[in-house]
Amino acid sequence: MLMPRLTAEKKRELIKDIQQFFWDERSEEIGELAAEVCFDFIKDRFGPVFYNAAIRDAREVAEQRMQTLEEDLYALEKQL
Repeated sequence: MLMPRLTAEKKRELIKDIQQFFWDERSEEIGELAAEVCFDFIKDRFGPVFYNAAIRDAREVAEQRMQTLEEDLYALEKQL
């Protein structure tokens, strides 16, 4: 599975968020490298879980809309 490409700026922002999380939750100051390792772990391990859940949600919405479209098309049919 291909993960979306992040800009360098966005990746730095997320790494800073991880560092802030560790400080806020554990009063631990972690370096940029440790935060990047944590980021890569989360991305590689949990990213596919969230991605697949989003795909399932999108599939469900698409199926519901197709059902509605099919019903609307039947309603447009002319009686013979």
